[in-house]
Amino acid sequence: MKRLPPWTKKSLGPLARLHEVKSILRKRNLHTVCESARCPNIGECFSKPTATFMILGDVCTRSCGFCSVDKGARPLQVDPDEPANIALAAGELGLRHVVITSVTRDDLEDGGAGQFALTIRAVKDNISAILVEVLTPDFKGDAEALDTVLEARPDIFNHNLETVPSLYPKVRPEAGYERSLEVLSRAKRPGIVVKSGIMVGLGETQDEVRDLLGDLKSVGCDAVTIGQYLRPTRGSLEVEEYVEPEKFKEYEDFGKSIGIRHVYSGPFVRSSYNAERLPGEIGA
Repeated sequence: MKRLPPWTKKSLGPLARLHEVKSILRKRNLHTVCESARCPNIGECFSKPTATFMILGDVCTRSCGFCSVDKGARPLQVDPDEPANIALAAGELGLRHVVITSVTRDDLEDGGAGQFALTIRAVKDNISAILVEVLTPDFKGDAEALDTVLEARPDIFNHNLETVPSLYPKVRPEAGYERSLEVLSRAKRPGIVVKSGIMVGLGETQDEVRDLLGDLKSVGCDAVTIGQYLRPTRGSLEVEEYVEPEKFKEYEDFGKSIGIRHVYSGPFVRSSYNAERLPGEIGA
């Protein structure tokens, strides 16, 4: 097992705020990807006016090799009160930027798109001037499901490529690189910022990362996040490389040089990390 370099270690953050946020989430029976995916930034993010809610339960129907979210053929029932509870929790927490993501629900006819739309509308109806970002699965390429989400008018639409195409059989065996690019391309429309993200350290080459950034630019992606893959459980894929901070800066510079409006790249960068900064930085 590779030894963790110093730049991959991070403190938990202010415990009082962490417990306060968790208390509100449990009271309303809500999940966050911060907890389910064992994100190293949880303490920092829970201390800010932003949160990433995970809808449609905490059991995923896919078996991606990098993820620690529980997997199974029998995920939870869709909670009809979930959209309202997220809107109420966002208000109690004083949030200004809400990220809504989900487990993948291939068992549902619309892949959970309807619940995304209901949650977007509930948050926007309950809190004025709040920004809503969604991080969605690929809905198995269903254009109608994608339209359901987009018609609810999220401010930012995010769908992660996660890794380079050559690693999909290992990292995302039930997904497709071209399918994910098509999702991002379809999401590109006036008034919506399109975003994607990847992990590095899984065995990709630098040329593959540059090619991927070129693909994202070609489908109109406005923003990209690049972070270090950190193994969340013993059953997850092993880390192949701890990428030096200088290389993250090279990827950021390259992405910007080809015209991607916002590239956020660093060891602890995740899809929703400091997400509230994006609109101001690209003038959205």
